[in-house]
Amino acid sequence: MERDRSFLLLAIGVAGVLSVLLLYPFLQYVLAAVLLAYVLKPVHRRLERVVGARVAAVSLIAVSTLAVLLPVALVVQVVLREARSVFAAVRDLLSGATQFEEFTRMNVSVEALFGSAQGSGSTLVGSVVDVFGGLSNAVIGLTVLLFLLYYLLTDGTALVAWIHEAIPLPPSIQDELHARIDRLMWAVLVGNVLVAVVQGILTGIGFFVVGFPSAVFWTVVTVLLSLLPLIGASVVWIPASVYLALTGQYVPAGFLFVYGAVVVSLSDNYLRPVIGGREARLNPGLFVVGIFGGVAALGVMGIFFGPIVLGVLKALVDVYVREYADTDALPVGSD
Repeated sequence: MERDRSFLLLAIGVAGVLSVLLLYPFLQYVLAAVLLAYVLKPVHRRLERVVGARVAAVSLIAVSTLAVLLPVALVVQVVLREARSVFAAVRDLLSGATQFEEFTRMNVSVEALFGSAQGSGSTLVGSVVDVFGGLSNAVIGLTVLLFLLYYLLTDGTALVAWIHEAIPLPPSIQDELHARIDRLMWAVLVGNVLVAVVQGILTGIGFFVVGFPSAVFWTVVTVLLSLLPLIGASVVWIPASVYLALTGQYVPAGFLFVYGAVVVSLSDNYLRPVIGGREARLNPGLFVVGIFGGVAALGVMGIFFGPIVLGVLKALVDVYVREYADTDALPVGSD
């Protein structure tokens, strides 16, 4: 019996390692599917009562895709257009347009830009192969994301029930861990994103009021930076206020600084507890390490799942110390 058990555990370990190797190339898409399934599952529960689980999943994925892709496409188009003007302004500010053109004529040759004629053909072919290879990987990854999202929505409840049966812990402890992990995921996945979007929009409103150029571009930049700890929106509106002051626009500069300090910065202190829940917030040190360590280990999705991994570890250790640590300790004075 013990031999059979050992063989089964070894087989599970080998299959688990092989499964990780299979999923690793598409880890970003798998994690994105988990994130989206967690966010969309409450809506799916309501829809499936009316149209059924499978129709609700397909409809929800289709509507969500259109609701996300269309606004994102429009925003990306505007951001790219404004980004070109921003980069041109920074280039002109740092080097001057005339000096830049003279430097370009003096130091940049056709060979330096495009390579020698002998190697240009192979370079072009290699670039085309890389582009199509990246596109094919993206298409496969998106396919994995959509299929996994569909089955997480339709069979997610059964999966959670199977996990509860497979884990050898008392139901009370499983329910406690499930509740803590649920609050943690809501705080990290949903709370941080919503707070970052709100801060970006508030910053964009301030930029629009003072007439700061490329307001849409800086709004998107603020949203992205607000996802990172110790950075946030202040690294956007403070330099913008300084820029306005240096260019002689003292009233807009003062308004933007006060607006950023009062409205944008304080919004984080009020919105984050309301959206994420005070009981689910991680220690700031764990949160910082989780995000930057998650990005290094998991890529972009590490922004969300890095803190979750550390939060889950803390929850498991807390439960173990409370429930089992005393039983494992030896009596005082024993050999």
